Amino acid sequence: MQGLSWARKLGQPTERIALRGLATCTGVFFLAMGMNKLAWITEPALLADRFAVWLPTAVPYARWYLELVAIPGASLFARLVPIAEISTGAALVMGIRVRLVAFAAMFMVLNFHLATGSFSSWSFLRDGTGLPVLGSLLALTLAGDTRRAPVSSRTAATGSGVGTCGPG
Repeated sequence: MQGLSWARKLGQPTERIALRGLATCTGVFFLAMGMNKLAWITEPALLADRFAVWLPTAVPYARWYLELVAIPGASLFARLVPIAEISTGAALVMGIRVRLVAFAAMFMVLNFHLATGSFSSWSFLRDGTGLPVLGSLLALTLAGDTRRAPVSSRTAATGSGVGTCGPG
């Protein structure tokens, strides 16, 4: 890991920096996705129309989900999804409750793919909103404890300016 020797000089474990970068990039993705859906809040029909487009060609499990969950709840989901995605993005970027937020975001992403029926398609394996996002969220759920900022109060008191993100 010679290439990351600068991280050790700063007192940062390279794994912590990698997870912080992953959380930040994933957070920016969710911020962008949520901002793209802001119109849904005032026009829930935009989401309902999307569901109506998916329904005729839906695989059986997606049809079941659309008919029993998504379409009846479209008005609620149209307001909830943009707010949840923006909140998720902000929390991941700021490093707030990363594991919990990533776990909840995995649930959101899985719901989206359930509604589209994309799990039944080979294109799911190439879809950037599929496995890459789910893999990132899984990594953050399992190991993404980035609650502390790179500069802790302890290091600020000592004047070193850079602290570790780990315990203690």
